[in-house]
Amino acid sequence: MDDDQQRSEPASHLLAELLRGIITRGELAPGDRLPSERVLASEHRVARNTARAAIRLLADQGLVDVQHGRGVFVRHPRKLLRFGAERYSRALRDETGLSPFRAEVTQQHRTPRVDCTSIQQTPAPADVAERLGLNQSDPVARRENWYYADDEPVQYGVTWIPWNIAEGSPLGNSADLGPGSLYARFEDTGHSITTIREEVTARMPSPDESRRLQVPDGVPVLVVTHTGLNQHHRPFEVTVFTMRADLNGLDYTMPVTDPQRLKESRL
Repeated sequence: MDDDQQRSEPASHLLAELLRGIITRGELAPGDRLPSERVLASEHRVARNTARAAIRLLADQGLVDVQHGRGVFVRHPRKLLRFGAERYSRALRDETGLSPFRAEVTQQHRTPRVDCTSIQQTPAPADVAERLGLNQSDPVARRENWYYADDEPVQYGVTWIPWNIAEGSPLGNSADLGPGSLYARFEDTGHSITTIREEVTARMPSPDESRRLQVPDGVPVLVVTHTGLNQHHRPFEVTVFTMRADLNGLDYTMPVTDPQRLKESRL
């Protein structure tokens, strides 16, 4: 970098660029601790607030985790992949006896955990009612689950199920859904998942989400709004997954279908 460029760049950006190079070259490996602000300031002859700003830039770029009281660590780039349609297949469910998340995490050689934190009957929210073809006042079962891989929180999901499907079933009253989990119990009620629609957006987390998901500074969340359709192409459940973007990736493979042919197949 020439002198003119150095004069035009803030000192914090120059230091962040230097540290970024050290990380990308592997001189600091994932999990390694960066020098303290005091040490960085001394070694690079900058003010401590400049060192602090440089670390903030690295955190915003997803390169480091700032762990208050412990230090700053190079982030592990390993992501948990979500496998589109495959995760909902009956073959996978029959083979493993597991929920989609548990099967997916196990396939990636990690240890899954799912905590069902609440189940309640509630009126359907407007956007959920629209996706399910309900009136907004119609009751639904609301299930909230928190998902962990190797005891690290990676996402949470809120599932809404029409009450006329959930009533009298473990879907409406039990955290333990048994072998095959959610979609096996849907099959018990006559609803086999045959089609999914997933809308993916991104946003910054709320303060509560940041705390409960342990989201590092500057990291967004992915929001996947999933709608399951049954063998009659009717929606029977909606789940909104909120996922740490630094720990999750989406991997979808799907056929390309001619719109006219798809329309004819639904007639």
